[in-house]
Amino acid sequence: MPASRSAPRTAPRRAAPILALAAALALGVPGLVPSATARSPQASSADVYVSPTGSDAVDGTARHPVRSLSRARDLARGRAARQTADLTVHLAAGTYRTDKPLELDARDSGRNGHRIIWQGAGAAATVISGGRKVEGWQPVSGRPGLWSAPAPQGLTDTRQLYVDGVRGQRARGEVPVGLTATSTGYTATSDAIAHWRHPSDAEFVYTSGEALWNVERNGLGQWTEPRCKIAAATGTAITMAQPCWDNSNKRVEFADRPGRTVSMVGPGKLTNNGKASYVENAYELLDQPGEWYLDSTAHTVYYLPRQGEDPRSADIEAASAEKLLDGHGSAKAPLHDVAFQGLQFSYATWLTPSGPEGFSEIQAGYTITGAKGWATQGLCGFTPGGTCPFASWTKMPGNVSFSYASGIDISDSTFAHLGAAGLELGAGIANSTVRTTVFTDISGNGMEIGGVDGKTPASGIEVSDNHLYALPREFHGGVGILNGYTQHNTIAHNQLDHLGYSAISMGWGGWPDKIGVPATPNPSHDNAVRDNLVFDYMQLLDDGGGVYTQGLTGTSMADGEKVTGNVIHDQWGLGKSVYTDNGCTYETVQGNVLYGAAYANVASRHTDYRDKLGNNDPTLIKGNWWEEGAADGNSKGLVTTGNHIMAGLADVPPDVLANAGIEPAYHSVLDRTTQTVSVPEAPARVGTSTAGADALYVTFNPAYVDGGSPLTGYTAHALRPDGTEAARADITVADFKRRAYVRVGQLAPSEGPFRVTVTAHNTHGESAASLASVPIVPTAAVVLPGAPTGVRVRAGAGAVTVAWTPPAVMGDAKVIGYRIAVSDGRVVEVTGRDALVTQPTAKGMFRVVGGLVPGKRYTFTVAAVTAAGVGPGAATGSLTHS
Repeated sequence: MPASRSAPRTAPRRAAPILALAAALALGVPGLVPSATARSPQASSADVYVSPTGSDAVDGTARHPVRSLSRARDLARGRAARQTADLTVHLAAGTYRTDKPLELDARDSGRNGHRIIWQGAGAAATVISGGRKVEGWQPVSGRPGLWSAPAPQGLTDTRQLYVDGVRGQRARGEVPVGLTATSTGYTATSDAIAHWRHPSDAEFVYTSGEALWNVERNGLGQWTEPRCKIAAATGTAITMAQPCWDNSNKRVEFADRPGRTVSMVGPGKLTNNGKASYVENAYELLDQPGEWYLDSTAHTVYYLPRQGEDPRSADIEAASAEKLLDGHGSAKAPLHDVAFQGLQFSYATWLTPSGPEGFSEIQAGYTITGAKGWATQGLCGFTPGGTCPFASWTKMPGNVSFSYASGIDISDSTFAHLGAAGLELGAGIANSTVRTTVFTDISGNGMEIGGVDGKTPASGIEVSDNHLYALPREFHGGVGILNGYTQHNTIAHNQLDHLGYSAISMGWGGWPDKIGVPATPNPSHDNAVRDNLVFDYMQLLDDGGGVYTQGLTGTSMADGEKVTGNVIHDQWGLGKSVYTDNGCTYETVQGNVLYGAAYANVASRHTDYRDKLGNNDPTLIKGNWWEEGAADGNSKGLVTTGNHIMAGLADVPPDVLANAGIEPAYHSVLDRTTQTVSVPEAPARVGTSTAGADALYVTFNPAYVDGGSPLTGYTAHALRPDGTEAARADITVADFKRRAYVRVGQLAPSEGPFRVTVTAHNTHGESAASLASVPIVPTAAVVLPGAPTGVRVRAGAGAVTVAWTPPAVMGDAKVIGYRIAVSDGRVVEVTGRDALVTQPTAKGMFRVVGGLVPGKRYTFTVAAVTAAGVGPGAATGSLTHS
């Protein structure tokens, strides 16, 4: 049987392979079965009715609806005092525009054991919008294809523009000058930026991820993408906005540990000498379809339409409000017993990153803020003046947020086209649910639960049967679900797919183990992540996981975090299926199906510094189906037992596969859409390597936003120095997923050096071009790589896991794959993203070889493959289990 990576690994957003398997198990294809909470409540004489065409001068009855949400709130508040049944605020279909949030507090709670229900006509029908419609479009004279319109009244800034529900791209491009970092910004090689219309609008973006081929690692750690705007550009001097610049470049390091920041998260300054990956938000960068720019000085919006778009007839929305709904009680008087059903929250922005604070990222959307944030923020106990508690940085806000509330029920709703985090369930949230809801097209984290600031933890939160996909769109270090310090929370039966970074991030404060200190004490315990389906994640950044956890998760294995019954597959970036990071203590990882990871299925081992016995953080890894194949054992508290090497999905019990993801009664949530079909988002991080005297290998990060239509393929375009195309090569989505590179041939080296852009395709058309790769000239590779190192076999019964690390000597071309020769005569070709991304830091590789006879001895020889050919092999043997 071939290596397990040849088993089906592709999965359309709305029908993953295991769902198809569930159908084969006669579970059937469910019809539209609404959740119990979605059924129309019984009408009450106290109910309030709202319509976009209503009037706030009337009484809010069914025949005389009010118009605004705030008026409806006030009426419901008055009527709830006499509440003897659930009171429903009926929101008719239509768009409810607001420039400030609907604020709810304890006065807006249900009474006498009943609820206040905010009931919409359906997520696509009832939209609570913070947008302003942009109208009056005209062609721009002298700029073919470019259109402009007056900015709507009251719109002074925004970071998002949408055309018929499709997010536009703020004008972006490569930095047009060379940059040398200084204490206040940069010295440029020319004064080009100083001659832009408004240099202080522009924002430098520092995309990280692993250094791969000639793709650079910028940012503040492989998991980050910080942003800082330009304050001023005069001649060749570029001054960056403060405090963003200092917070991203002056992070305190231990005096006795050079290079180790006191925060223990990432480097002390922007890597790669502060080089920006690209620049965004300037009129001069408008050159790709779908790009836009707001000239706030001239009060004008510019847009370069995609094929088929007509700005004069399109619904073009500029996100304006920063918050749509703010439900906040207090510890003594919480908001309680309020439900939200059948609503869509859209077109809100977040403007802090556009100001002096910028976006000085730490992890998962947390940032350092304030004039001296770099010197004190969240550094409690580790530096003089450090604020407490440790690691309590500034969390990205939610466009919809709740704090100090209980009995909050959100169901059958949609969070889409949002500019911060989608939903924030903050400090003091208790006994609340988020069910059958869609989160997509969100700039940052999809959902945030709890916090890390020492305030009352969130508790008793159930997040179930939701679909989170195609995010984050702007702050790419964001995650699907971010869970901080919480208790008794359950994240179950959700589907998370097509994500730029990690899917579910749990816990906090574990970093002190990097200096031999115990993880930060915290109130977390009794949290469960179970029966979720996660796939196609970490499609832009690296060093994350399907489920990522760090810090103390409880006080014992009994009340520690449980990660069980999840199916996690098809990771793109370097990381782990289940990542037990720094200080992750009392974690149980049991009964999961884990495959298609780059580096490890479950990792990592960490020392438990609460004593001096040299034990590891207590962790149980039991009964999983995986490819990693680590042997059973007890490594001083890290227990591995009863796991199964899987050579394909047929090795997994069908009921385990069928149980993961959204439950059958709620499958209709997978079909809920939020936009018209459009072209895909452009691919990212394009890298090249020589493939011979007249050809290049090209790799890139795939487009994880498909435009509402499944991707069909990609095209790599090799460009001459004058920008004309020298050659192109097409590849299907399946072939690119399998190989992770495309070969572009028939290049004349004398016409180079060549830069490469990549476009993505779906049934609607072709995306805009990606940012271009670093220039390169094809050369004939002649020096073979060395043999892989550390080749070993982890034995199962009818299958084994062959593991190795990349060659210590690479030759004169990059490794594009490996070849495993089996002593029974088979040759297994190993390709994929992990074959590429594990090279720079020599991370481990592994593949399952199945179809073996139990109790028989086999030899496996692993060799690296480059453009120069196949290098020497390294062999090892093993006896399979009987």
